[in-house]
This record gives sequence, C-alpha cells and structure tokens, in this order.
Amino acid sequence: MAYLQGSFPIIQKQQFNSDTYSFYIRCPEMAAQTVPGQFVNLKIPGFSLRRPISVCQRDDEVLRLVFQIRGEGTKELAALEPGMKADLLGPLGNGFPQLPPKAKVILAGGGIGVPPLLALAQVYGRNATALLGFRNKESLILEGEFAAECDTRVATDDGSFGYHGFVTGLLERRLSEGPADMIFACGPLAMLKGIADIAEKNQIPCKVSVEERMACGIGACLVCACRTVRDGKEIYSHVCTDGPVFDSREVVL
Repeated sequence: MAYLQGSFPIIQKQQFNSDTYSFYIRCPEMAAQTVPGQFVNLKIPGFSLRRPISVCQRDDEVLRLVFQIRGEGTKELAALEPGMKADLLGPLGNGFPQLPPKAKVILAGGGIGVPPLLALAQVYGRNATALLGFRNKESLILEGEFAAECDTRVATDDGSFGYHGFVTGLLERRLSEGPADMIFACGPLAMLKGIADIAEKNQIPCKVSVEERMACGIGACLVCACRTVRDGKEIYSHVCTDGPVFDSREVVL
C-alpha cells in the first residue's frame, strides 16, 4: 500500500499530563488506509528529521496521535494548536495481524506504548484484556477509554494506582485465569522481552511493536536496524519497513 504525504489540519488537542498530548488530525485518504499498529512520520517546523508517532485511533477521516515530549522536537510539536496544520508522511510500517473478532486477545502496553493498542481494544471489544503499565498514577493515560471497550487492568511501578508491579505480573495473573489466542504488546524493550518470555512459556503467539529511532520512515536511511532471526540465522531488519510489528520469536529483544 502506498504512503501519502501532506499538511493536514489539527482539529482537536488534548493534554493528559505534564508531558503527554493527543492530537486529532483530519486526513481522510490517509486515515482510510491506516490499520492498527502503523505509524506516521511527522515533520516539525525548524527540525530536519521527522518524528515517528504511532497511530492511536482512526476513523474514516481522522487520525489520532498520542505522543510524549522527549526533546526539543516533540516540545515544539506539543505547542501546535487546533487550526494549525501538521505535515504527515504515512501510513508507514506493518501493523498488527487481523484475527477473527471473537479471538481472545491480550493487549500489553507500557507507558507511551499504550496508545497504539487502543484501536485493537475497539476491534476485539470484550474478547480483549488490556494490561497497561505506567510509572505512577500521574503518568496514567487512556485507562478510561480502554475500560469502555474491554476488560482493563493497570499496573504502576510505585503502586500508586492498580497493581503494584509490572505488566508482566498482570500477564501471569491473566493467564492463570485462562488461555488466549494472541498477545499484542507495545512498550519498552525490557517489558517486551518479559512478555515474549511468558508467551513462549505458555505457547501463546505474540506480536510485539518495536520502537527505534528513525529518520526517513521508508527504509532509505537504514537508521532503525534491529536484530531478527529468520530460518535460524540472525539478520538485521528495519523497524520502519519490516516492522514495527514483529513476531516475538523473530526479533532479538
């Protein structure tokens, strides 16, 4: 599927906490092509390199992007307001595989890896269990929106909200209640490795969305190389074109 590029209007902005924002951007043709797990590369005025941001939600006309301030570029991005335009390149990458709507799935997200899973919660509804991990109560985002769609459980590192511990602990608890057809995960590499190990131990297929620094987003600059295993051999794949979603048994975490 071909990607598109253009400047599109921001129609709504939401601030969750001190450093996390949500933009709704009207881009009908791009939104119509986007599937859960894909991302866009966003151009920020004054900066040469685009910033990759996963798609949180989409409808027929609008993409929702949720991002965290991590440097001067995303700080400038957060300063944009409704009515202004955002320069997007997308949709990019390979999204999550589509299962039958009645499949029992587990959505495991950590921090800013939580937003890309919201679209899956809407697809699988009450057949999904969302396990969301955050540093503390203050960094919590989207919990209510997940809860409106599916069984939702939250862990915080400091115990200030929900389960005191990590998403891996919530996953082990969930699997003690019954099997699942698939685990979809997005978050820090350490979390993904823990999720992948539990999935393998329980013989459950697992797809992980990997985050890497990237520049072009289309496989030309080769910045986002990651190690993967194919046919028993370790090779380098590229997150922007081969991912960002990989089988957990193929990517070296």
